[in-house]
Amino acid sequence: MFPPIFAFCVYTEGMRASEKAYESLRHDIVQWCLAPGTVLAEVEQSARLGVSRTPVREALARLVADGLAVQQRGRGVVVSEVSLEHLDDLFDLRRALECEAARLACRSPRRAEFADLATAFTAAAHTEQIDSATEDYYQLVARLDELIDQAADNAYLATALRNLRVHLQRVRRLAKDHPARLRASANEHAQIAHAIASGNTDLARAATTMHLHQSFQHITHFATDLKGTND
Repeated sequence: MFPPIFAFCVYTEGMRASEKAYESLRHDIVQWCLAPGTVLAEVEQSARLGVSRTPVREALARLVADGLAVQQRGRGVVVSEVSLEHLDDLFDLRRALECEAARLACRSPRRAEFADLATAFTAAAHTEQIDSATEDYYQLVARLDELIDQAADNAYLATALRNLRVHLQRVRRLAKDHPARLRASANEHAQIAHAIASGNTDLARAATTMHLHQSFQHITHFATDLKGTND
């Protein structure tokens, strides 16, 4: 029998390997490095990630629970498809959660921090080659999301939003990156950040609602065009 300290070290090391595998696989799925339908074979992913099969098996189970992968008979675990059939439901939930988060953030003593983000988004909207700086822009969006979560100071709401955003990122990739939409989106995010900085709850909710409406319209329009191309 292993001494308690040794056993604890093995256990925590295994947890770190499992978390590493999970985070790496989730990132690759969200970024479409692992496309829908890709088979996530334990042996292959173990070699690719540099961990043993047990952490990979645990990571795959978490991905299935998240809805990012599915278990298929005869194929094993595969990356789940991105379905637009329930896009309305996804955005209904997103609207409820993000508007409430924006409202709560307006009451936070950290409101002043949003002013700098509003300026950064305004600058991004006027970037001539915004499509060449897409990843920087998405990092700015992620920073705004993170700051709103922190300012809202509601752990349950933050957890729900984090889970939801994973699926939204996958859907967003379907719509590609159109410079005109990116500029409009940057302006919309600037309005959200400015409203929160000023503590205006009505304006923050309205700006969030407008941004989500425009995002929904863009994604559904692109999806319609894509479907027509493939028919």
